[in-house]
Amino acid sequence: MDNFRASERTFVTRLSILTLAVIGVLSLSFCAFGQTPSASPPTIVGVIGEVKALDTAANQIIVRADSGVLFTVNLSDKTQYKRMAPGAKTLDTATAITLADVGQGDRVWARWRAGSDQKTVPTPQLIVMSKADLAKKQEQDRAEWRRRGVSGIVASLNPSTKEITVSSRTMAGVPQSVVIPVTDKVMFRRYPPDAIPKYSDARPSKFEEVKVNDQLRALGDKSADGTHLTAEEVVFGTFRIAGGIVTAIDMATSQVKINDLQTKKSVTIILKPESVLRRFAAGGMFGGGSGGPGAAPGAQGQGQGQTQPRPPGAGGPGGPQGGGMRGGMNMADLLERLPIISINDLKVGDTIIMSGLQGSDPTQLTAVSLVTGAETLFTMMAARPQTGGQAGRPQGVDLNGSFGGMFGGVGAP
Repeated sequence: MDNFRASERTFVTRLSILTLAVIGVLSLSFCAFGQTPSASPPTIVGVIGEVKALDTAANQIIVRADSGVLFTVNLSDKTQYKRMAPGAKTLDTATAITLADVGQGDRVWARWRAGSDQKTVPTPQLIVMSKADLAKKQEQDRAEWRRRGVSGIVASLNPSTKEITVSSRTMAGVPQSVVIPVTDKVMFRRYPPDAIPKYSDARPSKFEEVKVNDQLRALGDKSADGTHLTAEEVVFGTFRIAGGIVTAIDMATSQVKINDLQTKKSVTIILKPESVLRRFAAGGMFGGGSGGPGAAPGAQGQGQGQTQPRPPGAGGPGGPQGGGMRGGMNMADLLERLPIISINDLKVGDTIIMSGLQGSDPTQLTAVSLVTGAETLFTMMAARPQTGGQAGRPQGVDLNGSFGGMFGGVGAP
């Protein structure tokens, strides 16, 4: 029974990447597999991922698993189809559908009994979350995070009181700080450090794992003066922010070389299908194009220039970029509204700002998010009064202080 319930919890957590509540015991009956309850039911196994293609004549669908591997799922006349609503905590309310109701881009879980040959045996059951339902729920969750969330970099930690101070800046350069007390009631999660951080993959964490300069987002109720937030959820990660001028682009390997603005050395940026690329256009960042408000703020992916729904968390979490603190829109709010582009839209000479994962090679970064057209942003940041009241230079911009919190994981609430 424990194995069965664990499989169900894994399904709901991974398939419904928008569901953040603790998943309870699921009550899907054993009769779905033509069985009666027993003391030792089989472990449920299967494939979870996105539908890439359907062949109804051959009774097959192609699923790209979350690992990235393409998997052919065989169907039969006995296969049962269930639709689950995003955000549902159990399968109790799942409704019966048919293969005709399954579409490309849907999230599915194809299930088998333990020991079945998944390559040849038809799946007895297919659990589905439709692309349209996911997109609608994603937008609702992103709106909630913008309204009730904050984002920034961790400026300080107080272990004795378990308080985190998060800082960011408005577009005018006004520093903002919010103190977040951490209690046992806070859902505390961390982006994994060894892969493109997906909101759905954020792992349970604790206060002691947070470090100064980590990027953090929190959802909760703000105080009247905006200086404190009673958090319901916190998600954070360790990323490196870099910027510079593009010196070379390799389309075949999806790699971009830049002359790093701060180290003055060459850095190779590796782009993955999950990497999010955006363009900043001075004077037109909120108007027209696919990136305007209400258009593509929830899209992701640079592969072949496609824009796809961003599931929470990433979100944003990769996803919600966190609401502004006090004093107006912050960098995270602005950059979330920029239009999505692909590697084909980059060119040598572009100035970029990006958040990436540092591997064993310090000259390489895997891009989580990247913004081109950043020379305007650098100029704006450098024009702010620096220490001593003097204006700075683009080369002297504090990238982490100016842009920290603008990036998180991909796929957010």
